[in-house]
Amino acid sequence: MALDMTDFLLRDILAATGLAHEASGRVTFSGRERLSSCFPVTELAAAAIGAACLSVADLLNQEGSSLPVIVDHRLASLWFGFSIRPQGWTLPAAWDAIAGDYRTRDGWIKIHTNAAHHKRATLSVLGSTATREAVAEAVTGWNGDELERAIVAAGGCAARLRSRPEWENHLQGKAVSREPLVLCDRGGSCGNSGWRPDRERPLAGLRVLDLTRILAGPVATRFLAGWGAQVLRIDPPGWEEPVVAPDVTLGKQCTRLDLHDAGDRAAFERLLSRADILVHGYRADALDRLGYGAEARQAIRPGLVDVSLDAYGHSGPWANRRGFDSLVQFSSGIAASGMAWRGSDVPVSLPVQALDHATGYLMAAAAVRGIAARLHGDTMTRFRLSLARTAELLFAHEGEYAGDDPGGAGPGDFLEHSEMTAWGPALRLRPPATVGEMRMRWMSPAVLLGSGRAEWNQ
Repeated sequence: MALDMTDFLLRDILAATGLAHEASGRVTFSGRERLSSCFPVTELAAAAIGAACLSVADLLNQEGSSLPVIVDHRLASLWFGFSIRPQGWTLPAAWDAIAGDYRTRDGWIKIHTNAAHHKRATLSVLGSTATREAVAEAVTGWNGDELERAIVAAGGCAARLRSRPEWENHLQGKAVSREPLVLCDRGGSCGNSGWRPDRERPLAGLRVLDLTRILAGPVATRFLAGWGAQVLRIDPPGWEEPVVAPDVTLGKQCTRLDLHDAGDRAAFERLLSRADILVHGYRADALDRLGYGAEARQAIRPGLVDVSLDAYGHSGPWANRRGFDSLVQFSSGIAASGMAWRGSDVPVSLPVQALDHATGYLMAAAAVRGIAARLHGDTMTRFRLSLARTAELLFAHEGEYAGDDPGGAGPGDFLEHSEMTAWGPALRLRPPATVGEMRMRWMSPAVLLGSGRAEWNQ
């Protein structure tokens, strides 16, 4: 049977995560619905979810099984949006009032102001009041490069619209193109704990320490929780994610620690010493500056499977730059390519935050591969991924992709029973994939950030 684009993307991902090429034959994709784009967005969604599920199947296959994986294109597309539908309450607006795309003197810039401190930084540079009209007027007096540099230097987040050739010739674009999709570092001790996968809940008994925020990292740890892992998310005091927390805290415990406080540092080290997997999304140098660099983490927990994410890659001048999916789309040429494809006079980003979601599932796949390696005494302990490198995977298959558009989620796309979240009842999308006869199951509803204690429950 001829391979379609989902199969090609799956093979690229399997090669990056260390799963055997032949394993792709155990994954079946169903459904014809596709999100319309000049990039294979639905295909990437299905392939990333398929690879993550295949990593789970591979754990059980090592115990003598040979489980197939089936991924539904429609549900994969929907899970790359919001997986939750509130009943009797509403989610906040997805974007801050002044976040978005603005015309500069010589092009376009995207400003990301969902976090209050990023918003303050942007307004301090523009000398503007916090209205779209005032910001738009102020932005028109700047060149894009100058404004991007000024906002980033002030501690804010922004990205000038670049064409694909501009990114390919940019120092950071060149650096990212030389990086692997999943960068794997070997070293440290294997730290084999005697853990073995569970036949019903494959990741049950694993402890995952989650130091991630919007959005790829929380997607990764939600996936791990869905297969039975105990996930404990740690946020700093005061950090909130009102839009996405109901979507991504499913199946997790959430607490707060201040890693500048001696007592909280001790609590963090106690938690880390018993963790199997650490997933973190701070800028590349942040944990090092706190005294928790890669070697220190391994010293606290030998054999720790350490999975990290950054926005713009692990090398090059922007390796420590703040970034989000929407900004990387502007920087890397995705939004400019969409603009040309649609014949639009404004930037056209992807129909969903595909870089975040896809990278999240790749992070989950890497984490499970690390656990599999640990079972065999391998020292494959550290994995690094970036949104910008995931964007390169899309550019490798740029074209025109359209089919029966999945549209919005319908009644048949949701689980039958309501989930009683911390905000109220909600419907949750049916899981997008099966491993054998198993689907992801979450044992607890979505919760507020910081609502739990800083301790493992087993």
